Amino acid sequence: MTGFQHHITELRLHCGEKALEALPRELDRLECRRAVVFCGATLSQPGGALDRVAQALGDRLAAVFPRVRGHSPVSSVEEGAACIADARADAVVALGGGSAIVTARAASVLAAEGGRVGDLASRIDGDGQMRSPRLGKPKLPQFVVPTTPTTASVKAGSAVQGAGGERLALFDPKTRAKAVFIDHALLATAPEDLVRSAALNALAMAVEGLESKSSDPLSDALLMHALRLLVQDLPGLRREPRDAARRARLVLAAVLCGQGTDQAGGGLASVLGHAIGHRSGVPNGIVNAIVLPHTMRFNLPATQERAWKLQASLPAMGRAEFEADAIEALEALFVDLGLPRRLRDTGLRQADFDAVVADAGADHFLQRNPRRIEGPAQLHALLQACW
Repeated sequence: MTGFQHHITELRLHCGEKALEALPRELDRLECRRAVVFCGATLSQPGGALDRVAQALGDRLAAVFPRVRGHSPVSSVEEGAACIADARADAVVALGGGSAIVTARAASVLAAEGGRVGDLASRIDGDGQMRSPRLGKPKLPQFVVPTTPTTASVKAGSAVQGAGGERLALFDPKTRAKAVFIDHALLATAPEDLVRSAALNALAMAVEGLESKSSDPLSDALLMHALRLLVQDLPGLRREPRDAARRARLVLAAVLCGQGTDQAGGGLASVLGHAIGHRSGVPNGIVNAIVLPHTMRFNLPATQERAWKLQASLPAMGRAEFEADAIEALEALFVDLGLPRRLRDTGLRQADFDAVVADAGADHFLQRNPRRIEGPAQLHALLQACW
């Protein structure tokens, strides 16, 4: 392939049983002395993960923001920005899953830029193009300590939830993590269902990246290996939920997926996960697993020439009879994992379809789906097929 661009962002990654020991060195490297730790209530409990991070930081710990909430609501982002300002912080440490990482990034943007979150968010203009406001002010260095396999660890975008449930996406390359610490002991703190859901979200994103017209040989390499690791280790997670090495491989797969989809982008399954997840109360990754086979079939007219990449990534499942059909292979994996297979099993109502379609139409990921969406009727038909 010729005639493409691929931009690689600097990332310092530490993985292993003593990965957290590198955190103070990385802060010192950037001359950071006042770090704020973002995490949820569970990780902030005495004797938990926060205590280990605080011990590693020592006198570099300026404050803790323990009020991260699922889907990163704007109110939590605003509180986090105030905490950053009050602590006179010069660094942010995100501890936890995607919500902690996104809230920390978005709060850093708001603390630097001021104003309202909605005014800082990207918007789809009249000609259907996504426009992001220029967020030019310096941002605090981000240091990420993930406890789940979330692609958010290496992203520059921060999708938060507005007061009315709408999805607001802030984008600033200056908020990419300076370092990521995949610490085995901290990975053991996350419940199995959160780990599985985050890994399924990464899997859907890897598939969509490989289907994308924007992929290139470098993003393909990242995404194909991410998908191999995910299909290899997701079944074992069910048998050995506390296997630290397995959890670490899933997190590494999410890092690879996050980097690969920076180039290739997302697609329709991710869009529906965003629009349905907060309404049903079911994690986005579970929704992704329900809708992904349907979106892959919908996209087939535009993706068949790239199907070889998926087929080459799936033999690690050990299901040779499915190697010729990536969709069947993934459906078999989801059955083995005991996942719900229909949207009706998530609590979503058919009466919610109009709102889901409206949210999907405003999601910038939809612009990168390999097959063009001609109108709301197609999305309604797809939801009905998944129902």
